[in-house]
Amino acid sequence: MGHWYCQIALDGKYDSYGMVSVELKHNAHDLNLDLVWFVEILQIRMDLYFDRESEFESIFDLLPAPLEKGQSFYADFLDHYNLSTPERLTLLLALIPHIQSRLLDVLFTRNATYDKDFAEFGGLKGRNHKGFLPTGETLVFLLAGDNLEASFSVSQLFESDHLFAQHDILKLEAVPDGEPLISGALKISQDVIDYLTRGTNRKPISGKNFPAREITTTLDWDDLVLNPATHQQIDEIRTWMQYGETLMNDWGLGNKLRPGYRCLFYGPPGTGKSMTACLMGKSMNRPVYRIDLSMVVSKYIGETEKNLSKIFDQAENKNWILFFDEADALFGKRTGVSDSHDRYANQEVSFLLQRIEIFNGIVVLASNMKGNLDDAFTRRFESIIHFPAPGEEERLQLWQKSFSKSCQLEDGIELNDIANQYQLSGGSTMNVVRYSSLMALKRNSNTITLSDLQEGIKREYLKEGKTT
Repeated sequence: MGHWYCQIALDGKYDSYGMVSVELKHNAHDLNLDLVWFVEILQIRMDLYFDRESEFESIFDLLPAPLEKGQSFYADFLDHYNLSTPERLTLLLALIPHIQSRLLDVLFTRNATYDKDFAEFGGLKGRNHKGFLPTGETLVFLLAGDNLEASFSVSQLFESDHLFAQHDILKLEAVPDGEPLISGALKISQDVIDYLTRGTNRKPISGKNFPAREITTTLDWDDLVLNPATHQQIDEIRTWMQYGETLMNDWGLGNKLRPGYRCLFYGPPGTGKSMTACLMGKSMNRPVYRIDLSMVVSKYIGETEKNLSKIFDQAENKNWILFFDEADALFGKRTGVSDSHDRYANQEVSFLLQRIEIFNGIVVLASNMKGNLDDAFTRRFESIIHFPAPGEEERLQLWQKSFSKSCQLEDGIELNDIANQYQLSGGSTMNVVRYSSLMALKRNSNTITLSDLQEGIKREYLKEGKTT
């Protein structure tokens, strides 16, 4: 089952006056119903545990109110995953500190006999958060009370094959060595919080904690000019993007094939590698994040691994495309071990191999030369695609598609001749178009002159150390 809560985005949540939309109102209504139910369940548990009078013999005697399936993304989430009552209460316990933390204040009750907190309530104190942060112990108390047999079943909610783990919904945080695993903090995924409260995900902010930036394009596949063989290989990736989930899940190949898809784009600068990655994302409504290598690669031992972990951890189960431009800096050939830095550099490459192998999204590496990359990586790519410098036919298409419809070419300009005479990449061609168009605007004209085109071409050749 796909991680659909990460993929749905509802438009129009606010009207033109900034008022909350109908969708959010329905969602808040259903969440409130379940929060009321949770508070009553918690009160029943407290009453039963402390032998106070209660009309219920078990917390499971009180059923939740019916929700508006189809009108509330919270209700649809519960229905999609078919959560049991214990799973539903676990989800609410993990969610409450993020939306109405006061509902757990009753768990701050102190044991008067020993003048200390009740150990069975579990819980942690945050650095900034003033409310009660639940742990696995808190969940055991809620679901099982002092029933030892029932408490053993709670741990099953955190097994690797449980839907909470498989779909990255919630988990128990790791604890220091020697401490009970169940004392770990109950942590719900930020993506789940966003979906259950807003119906969509917030995009990560580029910076120290996420050294990557989303890249987009306003162009379409028709604007992309590539060698026919390259186009055909790109179509194979698009087919995977469209049918990969069916292949892995419905056809049952998920236990035989690695998750995700890895591909290498290699060729000279300006041949369409970045644009292709953007179009892959745009066509399948998947965000594309270009990794900022300046923020990833560190001279300090172990820091590069940490920085990469931040990216892969956030990208897991999101259907993102991770784009490593100039990938040689990270994925270059491993060196011989002559000192500790060489050894750690090779460990970083090994770490990358492991993360890429298990990543269930799409990873695109771009390099000017295939031979610059470590062979251990290239053996693991599903696709290795060459982006050659455009031939004469592709160069003509680039010239024909690049000029604005608001301009005209000066009489005597033959694009066939220019394409035949000058070997320019797509990126360089666009630089020439930019230069010649600006020159026309500077003359208060919409006519592109041959002399401006030739001057723009000359400038591009000089950049590459060539002469026209």
